[in-house]
Amino acid sequence: MKNNKLKQISGSTFLLMVMTAGVMLSFKTPEKKLPQQRKPNIIYIMADDLGYGEVGFNGQKKINTPNIDQLAKEGIIFKQHYAGTAVCGPSRAALMTGINTAHAHVRELSAWTASGKSIDLGSDEITVASELKRAGYATAIIGKWGLDESNTTGNTLDHGFDYFYGYKTHTEAHHYYPPYIWVNRDKVILKDNVPAEHKGTYSNDAFTAQAINYIQQNKNKPFFLYLPYTIPHNEITVPEDSKRPYESLGWPKKPMKPAHYYHDPEGNTTFAGMVSRLDGYVGRIMAELKKQGIDDNTLVIFTSDNGPAFNNEFFDASGPLRGSKLTMYEGGIRIPFAARWPSKIKAGSVTQQPAAFWDFLPTACEIAGIKPTKNVDGISYLPTLTGNVKAQKNHDFFYWEVNETQGPLQAIRMGNWKGIAKYEQPFELYDLATDMGETTNVANKYPEIAAKIKATMASTRTDNPEFPLTKRESHYGNDGSN
Repeated sequence: MKNNKLKQISGSTFLLMVMTAGVMLSFKTPEKKLPQQRKPNIIYIMADDLGYGEVGFNGQKKINTPNIDQLAKEGIIFKQHYAGTAVCGPSRAALMTGINTAHAHVRELSAWTASGKSIDLGSDEITVASELKRAGYATAIIGKWGLDESNTTGNTLDHGFDYFYGYKTHTEAHHYYPPYIWVNRDKVILKDNVPAEHKGTYSNDAFTAQAINYIQQNKNKPFFLYLPYTIPHNEITVPEDSKRPYESLGWPKKPMKPAHYYHDPEGNTTFAGMVSRLDGYVGRIMAELKKQGIDDNTLVIFTSDNGPAFNNEFFDASGPLRGSKLTMYEGGIRIPFAARWPSKIKAGSVTQQPAAFWDFLPTACEIAGIKPTKNVDGISYLPTLTGNVKAQKNHDFFYWEVNETQGPLQAIRMGNWKGIAKYEQPFELYDLATDMGETTNVANKYPEIAAKIKATMASTRTDNPEFPLTKRESHYGNDGSN
């Protein structure tokens, strides 16, 4: 990595750098004269592998998420919001570019490319950050990027972000006490962090401190803060204070064995503690917005990158939905989603309007008063956010694919019909209007609808030599490729 500077800092110095406003922040965008009506700030908070049913506002009973639930109560809940796909990298690419996995450059993790080469965001791809920067926004990502696997074309600073603090690759993000962190283009060694022993600074604590610093630094100008936490993705570990509320509840034990992931010994209380710690982060972010007097003019979105991956049954992680991460069932791709914007969104709103990650780019552009630079697959959901439902445009269909251990999977939602094509298995069709749990395959009952969805799958998907619809083996073995 010849273009990267290597720095080494102690744990105490690291904490000081995180907690002191401005010390580690180097923003390239000069402050501009504010217009009379300032454009709204946008904060996009994304959990990692948090299931549809793992938040209180979607029915979670075991894990406490009061701050996330309050955000939802004071804004709007989308009951039918979808991720980019059922695994992190391509899902995040869809969010950033407005392009779904039928046409995307990144359609899977690098472990599953046909050539074995890493796949990064392409140099010609335009992101939400690029668009908002064009509209005069300061832009930052703090957390997990996952789209710069080979240190070539995917660097955040080359895709519209002024500031980056976090993990460049998805495998770096598998450890909560990382040996190093990226700050812009610099690899900063955290010499007091010991991943296997859980010593040092818990990365997501640092992300929150950095986010608060960023808000303080940019309170007088419009900003876009993309805040993709790694909680509650494997590894299952959290500081002890987050576990304590759950340790005396008599829950069944879920012993965890460290391997690629350095899990804590007991999984259920640790996982619950991770989600509640995330909830605490959200509370701190919301409090800071109020403290800085910018709460009313800030859109805050909370969501997850795909379905759940940990103990779905005990935590009822997918709620009423079938499936989990890496599946094309609703539990793999339908995600918790709430948005709060006091000056624009009516508190207590709930919508059944379907939307997906690729809709965020045109939504952000409309908020900023610009049009997307390129044609995208997304449709702005700003009318739904603001209650102007008659102006909301709808998709003809939604498309997803994923290709890991079970072979290629494709899905299309067309109205309330959901078709799933599995590798060398019969086609499946579900009516989500009457069967949101996808319990009854009605492909034989409605062959004309199944045929239409199959034809749409074939016509909308473009070929990509790295992601053919063939079954492949992981290039990373079984050491945590997702």
